[in-house]
Amino acid sequence: MEDSDSVAVARAKAGDGDAYRELVDRHSRGVFRLAFRMTGNEHDSEDVVQETFLRAYRQLHRYEARSSFATWLYRIAANYSLDLVRRRKRRGDVPLTAPAEDDGVERARGIPSPQPDPERLAFSGAIQERVRQAMDELSRQERTAFVLRHFEGQSIEEISGALGLSENAAKHSIFRAVQKLRRALEPLVTS
Repeated sequence: MEDSDSVAVARAKAGDGDAYRELVDRHSRGVFRLAFRMTGNEHDSEDVVQETFLRAYRQLHRYEARSSFATWLYRIAANYSLDLVRRRKRRGDVPLTAPAEDDGVERARGIPSPQPDPERLAFSGAIQERVRQAMDELSRQERTAFVLRHFEGQSIEEISGALGLSENAAKHSIFRAVQKLRRALEPLVTS
């Protein structure tokens, strides 16, 4: 895919709008996944995708192919996601979440519900909240490195390129993030 990205980038730099559209089609899902992991909600993630591709288009002339196009794009998306999360925290905004779906149809009596029992839901909710809090406590670099590695499956080389770090620094950021998350979640696991 990297070769086809290189060709599409060259065509887009030459003014071919269809080539840039190919890049958007090819990478928008990955950028959305990254944004969703970073922001925690769909609405903000969609904003991040739009802004990422807009910024990439405006700065395409600056892309020098030292790293893959995807790595360059993920760096833009990660930075914008972090800026968005930081702005929301400063303003005290509550992130937008999708409303729970309610189709209004009652379940027939006697049919076991596919939903987990209330105790399990409460425990799951406690874990999700603690993970969210722990992720918020990570540094910008640790959070981005962790998300790219464990949610997006990127290699250390790709992460170091996206963050502008040496490979050892990228590994260390991931390690610190894992250690902090492990310490934060330990009380829930051992109780």
